[in-house]
Amino acid sequence: MQINPYLMFNGNCEDAFNFYAKVFSSKLNDIHRYANSPMEDQVPADFRNRVMHTSMNIANIVLMGSDSPPEQGFAPIQGTSLSISVPTAEEAERVFAALADGGKVTMPIASTFWALRFGMLTDRFGTPWMVNCDHPQQG
Repeated sequence: MQINPYLMFNGNCEDAFNFYAKVFSSKLNDIHRYANSPMEDQVPADFRNRVMHTSMNIANIVLMGSDSPPEQGFAPIQGTSLSISVPTAEEAERVFAALADGGKVTMPIASTFWALRFGMLTDRFGTPWMVNCDHPQQG
């Protein structure tokens, strides 16, 4: 069994996933649009080029997403964050800076009693993140 995050966007899913692909040195597995799908006639014409589903592999998870269907509406993520653990302080600094570009830092990345580096932010697409690098294991 595996749990994978599924992110919803307000018309900018493709931009967000292209951004995440750069940050995480990944690539999109696919992009399915409402156009040319069984859903095409169920969405407004100006909605048909939006993303119905996309995904990418990051380490051992699959990050998935879409633009919110018009009947569902869009609401920003609340009460949860995507947490990423990286192996080095340098990688934590790099990932944090990339995700924070154009976003809002809620806790600057720094050394803490539980981590070599930890920081929290909401990226420019509204996705909350926690970036963590554990202290090296002793002995």
